[in-house]
Amino acid sequence: MEKIAVIGWGSLLWDLDDLTPHVTGNWSVAEGPRLPFEFVRVSPKRKQALVVVIDEGHGVACATSHIASARDGLMPAVEDLARRERTTAEHIGYVDRDGARAQSRHAFALKTVQTWLRDSYYDAAVWTDLAGNYQDILGEPFSIGGAIGYLRTLTGDSLIEARRYIESAPANVETPLRAALRHEGWWQAIDY
Repeated sequence: MEKIAVIGWGSLLWDLDDLTPHVTGNWSVAEGPRLPFEFVRVSPKRKQALVVVIDEGHGVACATSHIASARDGLMPAVEDLARRERTTAEHIGYVDRDGARAQSRHAFALKTVQTWLRDSYYDAAVWTDLAGNYQDILGEPFSIGGAIGYLRTLTGDSLIEARRYIESAPANVETPLRAALRHEGWWQAIDY
């Protein structure tokens, strides 16, 4: 039986949603491969909040978490995660231990996960491989000041969801934006 790791670092850890019947055991928190993260994706699913994705340009290396897929096979695990993320299989990264089956928009992530697999009991791993879209949506390159400015434009449920999402991310996902927001009194005052 092929053992598949589902790697997570954001809302997947507190909201398995559609993935619940397709995993087994508990999350091994902060015991996965270290990947670079930042909150550089504007998410319609999260009411226009900024969500965390792999980003080599702006992110910093953070430990990920992992949980075992209940599936016996890599592609069923890919499809399960795609359903949970409300996307297609092309936006799910995966790699097996020898790299024969592999897909990711980030060569660095692919190599890092494959290296991690060699020291794990898993045969393969899957992860969310969505791109940052900050510049595409907002028309300017990502910056900490720009992201804080964008968050200040959010109101009502969108602002509450933005705060909830960023603050609910695991403590080990400490990005530059998250660190900067700790010094923003208006942000800290949002009741979520």
